Amino acid sequence: MERAEAAVPGTVPSRGQSLEGTAGSTLGDTLLARIGNTPLLRLPAINRDVPRVTLLAKAEWFNPGGSVKDRAAASIIADAEARGALTRQTIILDATSGNTGVAYAMLGAAKGYRVTLCVPANASPEVVHGMQAYGAEVVLTDPLESSDGAIREAQRLITRHPGRYFYADQYNNPANRDAHYRTTGVEIWQQTRGAVTHLVAGIGTSGTLMGAGRRLKELNPAVQVVAVQPDSPLHGLEGLKHMATSLVPGIYDDAFPDQQMDVSTDEAYHLVKRLAREEGLLVGISSGAALAAALRVAERVDHGVVAIIFPCGGARHLGEPLWQDA
Repeated sequence: MERAEAAVPGTVPSRGQSLEGTAGSTLGDTLLARIGNTPLLRLPAINRDVPRVTLLAKAEWFNPGGSVKDRAAASIIADAEARGALTRQTIILDATSGNTGVAYAMLGAAKGYRVTLCVPANASPEVVHGMQAYGAEVVLTDPLESSDGAIREAQRLITRHPGRYFYADQYNNPANRDAHYRTTGVEIWQQTRGAVTHLVAGIGTSGTLMGAGRRLKELNPAVQVVAVQPDSPLHGLEGLKHMATSLVPGIYDDAFPDQQMDVSTDEAYHLVKRLAREEGLLVGISSGAALAAALRVAERVDHGVVAIIFPCGGARHLGEPLWQDA
């Protein structure tokens, strides 16, 4: 199957027309116009392990903020602006383990909003520095409580200072899920020319899985949606939640995925290294976890086209333990 990418408009806008949303324009793009339409990449070296199935990676680090979370953050902010919930007098507040925080900080800088982010103290230093580079205030929380501790701290700030913040609440905000329903799912369908048989995505907020998965199932009810989570509450899969022991996001429906797969940290680390050294793709650890699940899927079917969400690149995670032997 030949790779087919979603069409990106490339025409110059007419006189008086806004450049907003005209990706590829020779007159220059807005930051928001560059979110989405990320490539779907083949994995020829890894795919040799499962030759009957086509593995395709949705390369979300091509978003301007470097991750899939640009989609959700832009959708949440746009929805809040439309409802009047976000004004110049309020501060964008949310809990994040990393990439969503960078996306909020980037968009806040571009749109003129102040941003406060509650982040576990054991988050990648490069990610935290990225948030601060865009001018966001970072509140570090108990690392032992992971993202749940960051959520509780954000909720405490809202209680202490009513009216001061717009609480974006990515774990429960439908605009998160809707971003992927409108964009990610449609892109995968177009890029595979409707041949996709499986969607594999990790569960953090669950927005990507729920939104893209629902859109793909509407387009073809036979598409199988596979949810990926850590195999233990104590894990190194940054951005993913072990649902049995975590605060379950309000936008997540446990009955929706066709399959749920648990992946170990070691398995994800191994595949992140393989992707770097065999495919030339430097990706984050959650991408390795998603690939691990996708390989299991591929081993169980006779044929198929498996789309795998690779949420972010790996440059921000080079300080992680898996690279210490490099």
